[in-house]
Amino acid sequence: MKLLKTISYACALLLSVSVNAQENATQDTTKIWTIKGENTFLINQSSFSNWAAGGVNSFAGNLIFNYDFNYKKDKWSWDNKVLAAYGQTFQKETDWRKNDDRFVLNSLLGYEAAEYWLYTFFMNFNTQFANGYNYTADGRTKISGGFAPAYLSFGPGFAYKRSDNFKVNLSPAAARLIFVTDEELSNAGAFGVDPGKKSRFELGASLDAYYKINLMENISLENILKLYSNYLEDPQNVDVDYTANLFMEVNRFITVNAGVQLLYDDNTNVPKVRNGIETEGPGLQVRQILGAGITYKF
Repeated sequence: MKLLKTISYACALLLSVSVNAQENATQDTTKIWTIKGENTFLINQSSFSNWAAGGVNSFAGNLIFNYDFNYKKDKWSWDNKVLAAYGQTFQKETDWRKNDDRFVLNSLLGYEAAEYWLYTFFMNFNTQFANGYNYTADGRTKISGGFAPAYLSFGPGFAYKRSDNFKVNLSPAAARLIFVTDEELSNAGAFGVDPGKKSRFELGASLDAYYKINLMENISLENILKLYSNYLEDPQNVDVDYTANLFMEVNRFITVNAGVQLLYDDNTNVPKVRNGIETEGPGLQVRQILGAGITYKF
C-alpha cells in the first residue's frame, strides 16, 4: 500500500496518462504484408486530503494492445486484427476491481469479384481473461469468467471495401458458437446456453461495418458496428455491438482518446435496479473510456 500511495501522489491530480507505443505501417520486402500496432498504458488517479467538498481517492491502470496484420496480393486480401485489453481500478472503500477485460480476434479473407466488391469468409472470436463480479451490499456474485462467455463466429459472405477506412461485410449464413466453460455459470444457464450445457450453436446473418473519417486536422472518428440475427430463435432480436472512438492529436507527442461501446444481447442478463429492487434481465451495456497521453512512434 505504501508503494501504491507513492505512485498515486506522484501522478497529477485527475490526469490520465497514456504511454502508447505505435508502430508505423511496415511492409516486408515482397510488399504483401502491412503490419501496424499500438500499445497503450493508461493511468488515472485522484486524491483528496481535508477536502471540504468530499471525494474518494482512486487509482486505475489499463493496458491495451491493438495490432493489425493485413495481406494483399493480386486479387486476394486477408485482414486480421488482434485486440487485448485489461484494467483494474482501486478505491479504498471497494479495493481492487476490474474495469476492462477483452480479447478480440477478427479475420476477413477476401477475393476480388469486381471493383470494391469481394467474396469473403470471416471469422470473429472474443472472450475475456478473468472473472467478473456483480457487487452488492451482501457481497459479490460471479457473473463471467475466462471463456465464460466466449463467442466464435464464422461464415461466407460478400463485402464492399472502398478503402481500409470504409468497408462492410455481410454474411447471410453465419454460424456462431457461444461457450461457457465455467461450471457454475453453465449450470445457471448463463449467456443463453441450456442449464448444464457449456456451449450453444446459432445460425444466422451477420453484418460487420467499419468507417473512419477525419473530422478536421488531427481529429478522427472511428465507427465499428456488428449485428447478428439468429435464424433458429427469435430472429427479430438482433444482437448489437457498436463502438465509437475519437482520436485527437494535440501534437506529435500528446494525444487525447475517447471512446464508447454499446452492447445489447437478449441472451445476456445484466444487473438492473427498478423501484429500488435489484433484478436481472436483458439490457443495454455501456463501456466508456477517456485518456490523455503521450505517444511515440517507431
